[in-house]
Amino acid sequence: MDRVGVFLSDWQVLFREGIHFTLSGEEDFEVIGETTSSEDALKAIEANPPDVAVLNTNHEKLDGIRVTGYLKRNFPSIATVLIMDNDNDEQLFQAIKSGASACLTKEVDPVDLIDSIRAAAQGKQPISDALLRPEIASRVLDEFEEYTAIGEQLGNIMAQLTPGETEILHHTANGAPLDQVYQALGISEESINRAFKTILSKLVANEQSRQVIAAVPTGLPMSLRARLAGQPSEEYVTREEFSAFKDSIRERLKSAMDKAD
Repeated sequence: MDRVGVFLSDWQVLFREGIHFTLSGEEDFEVIGETTSSEDALKAIEANPPDVAVLNTNHEKLDGIRVTGYLKRNFPSIATVLIMDNDNDEQLFQAIKSGASACLTKEVDPVDLIDSIRAAAQGKQPISDALLRPEIASRVLDEFEEYTAIGEQLGNIMAQLTPGETEILHHTANGAPLDQVYQALGISEESINRAFKTILSKLVANEQSRQVIAAVPTGLPMSLRARLAGQPSEEYVTREEFSAFKDSIRERLKSAMDKAD
């Protein structure tokens, strides 16, 4: 039986060694490397890609969320499990957009940690459960509303929610438990799970595209660049201002979204 190669990175040595010890008791896992910093982790992962990378979100210079985004673009077959030092909605939301398969805290039960790593190795996304949190569901809705506002100027390149996906998120944002969502919408648990998976895919694709656009050094109107970078802007961009820029970045955006799929 092929074993799942796991790479571990956490600044807290005892916690990382605890994960290693826990995984050593499972026949289907093999820890192929470990570090205390995300910088060293990235170098090691590039040299010897694992099946799953377990990274900490709180490294100062290069956090696990940024590493996850890089891996999603360049090593899409590597699943990432992110560990937060403490429960944090902002970090969780950024982890979702980075393409992480799971995001846990250091309070996680060892059995749940193993289950999450195993699920990530199988291509599953335990992080989708975060969409059941009202705060996260509301953030996701706000994110797509922001892209809707600039969607026409981008030639509808950015992914948008379907009416059904929007309705599901509105219910969860209002705190409705899943059984009430099933009844209210007349859909199955399987349908909601599929919707969550699609929503996550769209979020990741949009985040990859946003980073490409924000990185373009010239040609993009500053007001739109600010909005795509997540910064407020009261100015509006005309279609004429955008026309020359649109063609020059279309291929770069398409390439980024293809890698995110």
